[in-house]
Amino acid sequence: MAETARTEQQLELGIQQGALEPSLWQRLQQWWLPEESVLYDRALLWLALGLMAFGFIMVSSASFPIAERLTGNPFHFVIRHSLYVALGLGLLAIAVQIPSDWWFKGSAGLLLAALASLIVVLVVGHEVNGARRWIKVGPMTLQVAELAKFFFVIYLSSYLARRIDLVQENLREFIKPLVVLFFFAVLLLMQPDFGSLAVMIAIVVGMLFLAGARLWQFFAISIVLALGVTLLIIKEPYRMKRVTSFLDPWEDPFGSGYQLTQSLMAFGRGDWMGQGLGNSIQKLQYLPEAHTDFIMAVVGEELGFLGLVGVLVAVFAMVIRALLIGRRGLRLDERFGAFVAYGIGIWFAFQALVNIGAAAGMLPTKGLTLPFVSYGGTSLLVSCIALGLLLRIDYEQRKRTVKAAPRSGIRRRRNSV
Repeated sequence: MAETARTEQQLELGIQQGALEPSLWQRLQQWWLPEESVLYDRALLWLALGLMAFGFIMVSSASFPIAERLTGNPFHFVIRHSLYVALGLGLLAIAVQIPSDWWFKGSAGLLLAALASLIVVLVVGHEVNGARRWIKVGPMTLQVAELAKFFFVIYLSSYLARRIDLVQENLREFIKPLVVLFFFAVLLLMQPDFGSLAVMIAIVVGMLFLAGARLWQFFAISIVLALGVTLLIIKEPYRMKRVTSFLDPWEDPFGSGYQLTQSLMAFGRGDWMGQGLGNSIQKLQYLPEAHTDFIMAVVGEELGFLGLVGVLVAVFAMVIRALLIGRRGLRLDERFGAFVAYGIGIWFAFQALVNIGAAAGMLPTKGLTLPFVSYGGTSLLVSCIALGLLLRIDYEQRKRTVKAAPRSGIRRRRNSV
C-alpha cells in the first residue's frame, strides 16, 4: 500500500511539473513577447546580433575577389569590417547606458551638429566617383550623411514630443519640420547623395503620419514631395539614366544596365537553395559593389531564395520590434521615446526595401546599405548606436511597468510544486 501511494504521488508530481513546463509554441511566444519582468528586448537584440554575424560572413565571402584586385590582400575588407563590428558593439554598449532624456535635451545641438557636418564635408570631404560624401578621420572614413539621418530622427522626435498637439491642429507647426528637411536636402544634393535624402523624406512623411497629422495635410505634403523628387530625377541626367536602366536593364546590358543585369543573373543562379556559401561567380569581379550595395545578390546566388527570405524575415522582424516599442511608448505617454522608435523603424525598413529592391531590379539603384549586413563602416556604427538607443528606450519603458506581483506569483507557483 505504501509503495502504491508513493507511486501515485510521483505520478501526480510529474503531471504537475508537465503542466507547468511550457510547450515549444509557448516558449517561442515568451521569446518574442517576453514578460514585463525582463528588462530588455531579447528578440530585438538577438535579431540585430544575428544580422551582424550573418553580414560578417557574407561580406567576407563577397569581398575576397575585389580586395585581392584593389589591395593585393584578400582579407582587406574582412579585417576592416571586423574592426567596425567590434567598435559598433562597443558603441552599442555605451548607447544603452545613456538615458533617453539626454538625447531629448541635446536634440537641438545634435541637429546643428548634423548641419555643420554636412557643410564641412563639402569643404574638406574626400571625393569618390564625383561625390563628396566622406571625411577621413585617421584610418577611418566617416560618411556624415549616416550621422545626419540619425540626428534628424532625434530632432524630429523631440519636436513631435513637444508640439504634437500643435502639429495636429496648426499648419505652421506642421510645416516647420519640412523647412528643416529643406536645408538638409540642399546640403545632401550638393554632395550629391540622393539616397540619403530619400530616406529622410520617408522618415518625415512616416513620422508626421504617425503623429496624427490631418489627412489633407499628409496627402498634400506627400504629393509635393513626390513632385519634388520627380523633378530632381528629371533634372540630373545620371539620375534619369538610372531610372531608365532600371526599367529595362537588358536594353544596354554592357552599359547603363550592366550592374543590374549581373545582379539579376546572380539571383537566377541561386534558384531555391543556392550554389553554396562561397560559390558565387558574379562576385568574381563581374558584379560591381558586390559587398556593399549588392550584397543581397550574392546572398541570393550562394544561399538561394530561402536565404533571401531568412534575411528579409530577420530585418522586418527587427523593424516590427521597433514599431511595437513606439506603440507602447505612446501608451505610457513617453512621446520622445515612442517617436524615436518609430523613426528608427521607418529608417531601417525603408533603407532595407530600397537596398533589396534595387538589387532585385524592383527599384532604381540608390547606393544605400542594408542595415547590419552590408559593408559600410559608418552605416554599421550608426546603426549600432540607434539599436542601443532603442534598447534603452525599451528598458526605460519596462522599468516603469515592472511590478512585484508577477515575481511573487512565480515564487508562489514554484512553492506549490
